[in-house]
Amino acid sequence: MKTRSISAFKYNFRAPGSQVEGPIRFAIGQTVLGKVLVGRSQRGVCAIFLGEDAQALRDQLAAEFPAAELQADTALPGCELSQVIGFIDKDPSEGVIDLDIGGTAFEQKVWQALCGIPAGKTCSYGDVARDLGVPERVRAVAGACAANVLAIAIPCHRVVRSDGSISGYRWGIERKRALLADEAAEAAALAA
Repeated sequence: MKTRSISAFKYNFRAPGSQVEGPIRFAIGQTVLGKVLVGRSQRGVCAIFLGEDAQALRDQLAAEFPAAELQADTALPGCELSQVIGFIDKDPSEGVIDLDIGGTAFEQKVWQALCGIPAGKTCSYGDVARDLGVPERVRAVAGACAANVLAIAIPCHRVVRSDGSISGYRWGIERKRALLADEAAEAAALAA
């Protein structure tokens, strides 16, 4: 059984509401979860999108960063594409992946909370809202999860409904289900 790669993410949050420093260089690769697009700004990886269609991934990138110049680049600096693929596929990969994270102040608080959910565990949207001290903002927490542009790196897949059922995921419910099952199996194997 493969174990999670030792690549790690370094979370660099921009000032809330500030724009990404372009251009955004991007590359598309293949993982066990389908295609992955990795976009890198001058400060770090600013986008990790999952999908089946390369053009749809490019379109998502353009929609998320409409003011940025986009440049296809199959050799992303620091091999971020191969590091992200290694992390997803659990292949040996070393190094730190610098992330460039935007969003509103509230989204950033939610995303920081999500990063505290251990692999193999889940929390409900309500749990996250309560942990942030805003129990009435469950829908806003769900909105922040939907606004996440860094699949896997910010683990919004670990947030489920209050009854434990799997709800929406920007990159598909089946991917979310697969990620959760894989993380649970890995956590159980490590505990054994």
